[in-house]
Amino acid sequence: MSGQTDAILALCRKLPPTCTAIVHPVKANVIAAGFEAMREGLIAPVLIGPAARIAEAAREAGIDIAGWEIVNTEHSHAAAAKAAELAAGGNVSAIMKGSLHTDELLGEIVKAGAGLRTERRISHCYLMSIASYPKPFMITDAAVNILPDLPVKADIIQNAVDLWCVVFGEARPPKVAILAAVETVNPKMQATLDAAALCKMADRRQITGCLIDGPLAFDNAISPQAAREKGIVSAVAGDADILLVPDIEAGNMLAKQLTFLGGAEAAGIVLGARVPIVLTSRADDQRTRLLSSALACLLADARAKGRIK
Repeated sequence: MSGQTDAILALCRKLPPTCTAIVHPVKANVIAAGFEAMREGLIAPVLIGPAARIAEAAREAGIDIAGWEIVNTEHSHAAAAKAAELAAGGNVSAIMKGSLHTDELLGEIVKAGAGLRTERRISHCYLMSIASYPKPFMITDAAVNILPDLPVKADIIQNAVDLWCVVFGEARPPKVAILAAVETVNPKMQATLDAAALCKMADRRQITGCLIDGPLAFDNAISPQAAREKGIVSAVAGDADILLVPDIEAGNMLAKQLTFLGGAEAAGIVLGARVPIVLTSRADDQRTRLLSSALACLLADARAKGRIK
C-alpha cells in the first residue's frame, strides 16, 4: 500500500493534528507509535494511564515525553473511562488503544451513559492492500461484532462506506461484496439469506452510497475470471472494494491470512462512535500503526465538518 499510504498521509498533512487520547500507553512500542504519528503531524497525543509506568515506557523507547500532556490514572480501566469522558466532552477527537484489552476499552465507549454512541452499531474495518489485487480494499467486521445479525450487518456496511468515501471520495460508489461460502441463496446458510436481504435493503435505500451484491464466495468477489466461470453477471463480482464477512471468525482469519501469508499491508479503525478509535495489535508494525492514525485523522476531520454522522 506504499503509494496509497503516501497519498493518505498527504491528505492528512493538509489537516491540523488530531487531539488523540492514547489509552494506557505503558509499553515502549505504544509510545513509539504515538511519537511517530505525532512526528508525521497526524496526532497531538494525550497520554492517559499510570504516570510512572508511562514514564518508564518512554524511557525504554528512548523518547522524551516532557512536553506531552499526561492524565494520570490508577489503572487501565480508569484510563479507558477517562478517555471516553474526554472524548464525550470534546476534549479529544480520537482514541488510540494502548496496552489494554480491546473489550476493556470498547466497554467504556459503548456504555449508554458515555455519550459516544450514535444511531449506528460500532464496527471495525481493515483497509488493506496486497500485490495480487489491483486496488485497496476493505474487510469488515473482523474485530468487534462476533456474530452480527441483519440490522448490525447493515450498520457495518454503512460504516465502511462512510470510511471509503472519506478516504477515496464520493465520485465512485464503493462496490460491496457480501461474502458467504457459496454464491447462491441457501435457506440452510444464514449468511446467504442475510446477503439477499441486504441487497434488497440497498434497493430500498435502507443502505446508501454503494453498490451491493451477494451472496458471493471470496473467489468470485475478487476474481473476474472466477465470476465469469460461475456465470455471475454483476457490477460487484470480481471487482469488490469492500468485503463484508459473515462473522468475526471468518473476518479475523481472512485478514490475518492476507497479512501474514499474503504480505498484505493493513490498517484498522473502529467506526460508528462519535470519535474514531484506533485499535492496534502487538503484532502491528509501525507502518500499520501510522496508517491507522491517518485514517483516524481523516475521519475526525470529516466528522467535525459534518460529512459523516
